[in-house]
Amino acid sequence: MSQFTDVSFDGLYGEAIMDHYRNPRHREPLDRADMAAHEFNPFCGDEVTLRAQFDGLGRVDRVSSQSQGCSIIQASASMMAEGMEGKSAEELDEMARLFRRLMQGRELEPGEVAQLKDLVALQVVRRYPVRIKCALLPWTALEEGLDELKRSGKSG
Repeated sequence: MSQFTDVSFDGLYGEAIMDHYRNPRHREPLDRADMAAHEFNPFCGDEVTLRAQFDGLGRVDRVSSQSQGCSIIQASASMMAEGMEGKSAEELDEMARLFRRLMQGRELEPGEVAQLKDLVALQVVRRYPVRIKCALLPWTALEEGLDELKRSGKSG
């Protein structure tokens, strides 16, 4: 974790994580969605439903991320949804790839870290391997939603 020594955490529940858990963003449901996915972890009960609308330029215009479960999944879903706004499907793919690399403990370039913004706070979860799946469940929903979007021919 040496590459992130300038980031301080208060145990597993850092300030940014707790803020997104207590004040989740983008929880309002969307009636219409160009991309939708649902993921459920039967082992712990974590669940997330992700829906997004794209504008005429192929960028996320509105996003809804509704999650239930532990603080980690709820914070990850909220932070991910916030980071999705204004991004194209290709940029979302890149964001998901970078976040997975972060959670795997792989080295990221400074520019890649900058792309993740507040999501970098979730790297603390790596200290608790059993909780990594909690942080990744919303991202699995995003990846599945993007895959379906590509199959439908509606992306970009």
